[in-house]
Amino acid sequence: MMLEMLDTVSRWAVPFLLLVIPVYGFLKRLPVYETFVEGAEEGFYTAVKIIPFLVGMLVAISVFRASGAMDYAIQLIMPLMQKLGAPAEVMPLALMRPLSGSGALGLATELIKIYGPDSLIGRMASVMQGTTDTTFFVLTVYFGSVGIKRYRYALFTGLSADITGLIASIYVCNLLFK
Repeated sequence: MMLEMLDTVSRWAVPFLLLVIPVYGFLKRLPVYETFVEGAEEGFYTAVKIIPFLVGMLVAISVFRASGAMDYAIQLIMPLMQKLGAPAEVMPLALMRPLSGSGALGLATELIKIYGPDSLIGRMASVMQGTTDTTFFVLTVYFGSVGIKRYRYALFTGLSADITGLIASIYVCNLLFK
């Protein structure tokens, strides 16, 4: 019964919002269509503005992986991560997640396909995806697109949050699923 209700709510949530928001705007006598077009135009310009930062980030990630630096970093942190209870298979995901959301999603998808969604590795990959963020992506693309040049504290805070999320996901998954 509960699953049916959740399925129904999730199926109708977006269409409901797509109906309610314009109706609310109309009732408030706002120019709904014109406001939508204005927002879409701003979104287009923002997308064009972030392209150079996005390309730079993607090139940096490719160089990081192709040079072998990622493999070296994995080998360097592996002893500590194994003491914390992290399987070796999730280490590439742990390193890729702060760099690229799509790269990390690809690695997580591969882990889930190989080991299954209900395995410790599959669950740990899923929890890592949900508890960490793409810190370097955010700093280069979003901060760069709005002209923020001094982001030392944001880098420290983002990486601290990523490390905390990584350790928490390892701990919680080992506690609940091992």
